[in-house]
Amino acid sequence: MSKNLQTQKRARQSIVRNRKNSSMRSMLRTAVKHVHAAVNTGEIKKANELFQKATSIIDRVADKNVIHKNKAARQKRRLSHLIKSAVLV
Repeated sequence: MSKNLQTQKRARQSIVRNRKNSSMRSMLRTAVKHVHAAVNTGEIKKANELFQKATSIIDRVADKNVIHKNKAARQKRRLSHLIKSAVLV
C-alpha cells in the first residue's frame, strides 16, 4: 500500500465502487436470464412482466454508467425481439 493519502483513498473508493458495480451487473444478468427462461418455457405473459422489470433494471444500470447506453439499448432490443418472435410461433 502506498504511503500517499490520495492513492490510499482512491484504493478504498475503487473497492467500494467495484462491489456496487458488480452487484448491479449481477442483478442485470439475472433479470435478463429470467426473461429468457420465461420465453423458453412458453410463458409469454410472465415474460412480458419480467421484460418490463428487466427494462427498468437495464436503464438504471446504464444511467449509473455501469454499462454503456448503447449496450443497454441493444439488450432491450434483443429481449423485445425474443418475446415478439415467441408470440408469433
